Order: sequence, then structure tokens, then C-alpha cells
Amino acid sequence: MDQRTEIASMGEFGLIEHLTRNIQFQNASTLLGVGDDGAVIDHLGRQTVVSTDLLMEGIHFDLSYTPLKHLGYKSVVVNLSDIYAMNARPTQILMSIAFSNRFSVEALDEFYAGVYAACEAYDVDLIGGDTSSSQKGFVISVTAIGEVAPDKYVKRSTAKPNDLICVSGELGAAFLGLTLLERERKIFEETGAQPDLEGQAHIVGKLLKPEARKDIIEYLSEAEILPTSMIDLSDGLSSDVLHICKQSQTGCVLYEEKFPFHDDMKNFAYKLQLDPTACALSGGEDYELLFTVAQADYEKIASNPAISIIGYMTPESEGKNIITRAGNKHELIAQGWNHAKS
Repeated sequence: MDQRTEIASMGEFGLIEHLTRNIQFQNASTLLGVGDDGAVIDHLGRQTVVSTDLLMEGIHFDLSYTPLKHLGYKSVVVNLSDIYAMNARPTQILMSIAFSNRFSVEALDEFYAGVYAACEAYDVDLIGGDTSSSQKGFVISVTAIGEVAPDKYVKRSTAKPNDLICVSGELGAAFLGLTLLERERKIFEETGAQPDLEGQAHIVGKLLKPEARKDIIEYLSEAEILPTSMIDLSDGLSSDVLHICKQSQTGCVLYEEKFPFHDDMKNFAYKLQLDPTACALSGGEDYELLFTVAQADYEKIASNPAISIIGYMTPESEGKNIITRAGNKHELIAQGWNHAKS
């Protein structure tokens, strides 16, 4: 990227116009987007779901190993994941950014290329936002808007004892991707040696370019399954299961042997002498869907290879527990669980 256009040469409105010049709407609910004081959407008799996220450089992402295009894509996807976790379909986003003068127009174009790629992949319209200067670092705020058929949204507080606990996809890989990239960054800072990602494209990809589980929401709709509760996995399996237990006033039993792991994730965990289960329980940023369903839906859920049944809900008085592969029972705690204790 040889050319560098200073942001100051465009002014705020010129920059917004530049970054949003190619928007094309994909949703009938989007009536008016960028260019006025507010956007206008009409969800035509459906209910509206709204979620917002703030991503701060140095806390939520590190630009020393995060390409700006990937960051733009991920900023959108993590918000869409929240909309899917409500059993809704995302339709629009608002994107606001603040940046220091170390960023050029070209750098922001790279970021927005990722934003637009995610909008296209998930059929979502970018309808507004704001830009601002920041003293240091890059700040990203995204608000996602979605639609759902009346009263078909799913909360965290409505799981019942005996409901099955289900998870999409696989667990723990993003945490290991982060562990690897942080290790390589430290080595680079200390020695100048170029990163060695050891053929670990899978775990690095799970961290830098996650996908939201649109496919799972579509499957649940087709199979006529309405989950009894749902959350997206951003904080690690144990914390997120405990969020549902707390809000639903239930306990739970998880079975370690049922946890879905990718072979690359398991092999790299063993290489680092980490326990894959601990990575799944206390790692974060998987952006899979964790949900509960009534036992009557067992056959439909079990027939989908993208979903694993990993336990069941219990009465609150029975506590929150995990059964190890060896058959031992341990209390589930929010910061994860140490396999060495079994």
C-alpha cells in the first residue's frame, strides 16, 4: 500500500461519503440509509431486535497481527452473532469508528472492504454511522438490527430442567489461535523473528475471521424447533452456560466427552500442554450458538451434524456440574475448570 491519503485532506463528511459510496441495499425493510440525519427501516409487522458492541484496540484486538480487512469483517460478524442468538435475522448495521492520525484513508478503505464483505455474506445493509478522531488507537462501535416473527425471539431466561443443552460447530479453537498469535508477537518483539504459524490456519482463522451461525438459525426454523433459551459463545462455554443457568434459575450437567473439538485444535492444545476442555470452558470468541431445546426435539437436533448435545438442564438445587471423561463430577465455575483436578 504505497499511496497514503491523509484523512484530514477529506474532512469528516468527505470521508463518510468516500467510505459509503458503493452501498447497495439488499433488504426491503431498509427505506433510507446514509446521507440524512437518520436512517429509516420498516420491518413490516415483524419485531425488531437491536444489539450493540464496542471494540477497543489493545483490549479487543491487536493490530500487530490483525489485518484491517479481517477486523472489519469480524466487527460485523460478532454483532450479527448476537442477533442470531435471539433467533432473529439481521437486516441492518450502523458502524461508527474513531481513529488516530496514524491511519490513512487507504487503511480505512481496507477496514471497510471487510465490513462490506461481511454485509454481503450475511445479506445485511450498512445504513449509517459516524467517524471521529481519537487520541490514540482505533475504536469501533457497531449496532446490529434484526427482525423476527412476532414473539419468536429467544431469551436466556426461559430454559427448563430436563431441556437438552446444545452447541453448534466446535469449541476452543479461537482461544488457541489467540494463544499462538500472542506467543509469536512476543517472540517477534524480543528477537525480530518472523511469525511461525506452523500450518495452524484453522485456529488462526477461527480467531481472525469468525463466522456467525446463520445456518443454525435457518435449520431451527426449517425443522420447526424453537429453542427454550439461547446465547452466543463469546466468553467461554462455562461462563455462557452459567449465564443461562442464572437467568433461567436452573442447574446443569455437561458431559466432557460430548464437547466438539476440531482435530487441529486438539493437536495444538496437546502441543502446548493445554487441556482442550479447559480451552473450551474458559476460552472465548467461538461465536458458536449455545442453546437449549425440549427433549421432544431430540431426534431433529441429533440428525444435524453441525449441532452437538453436550448436557441437560437440571433444577437449580442440583447445582451446575461437569462430568469428566473419567466419570467424575466437578462443579462448573465461571473461569473454566482445571482438568488436572480429575
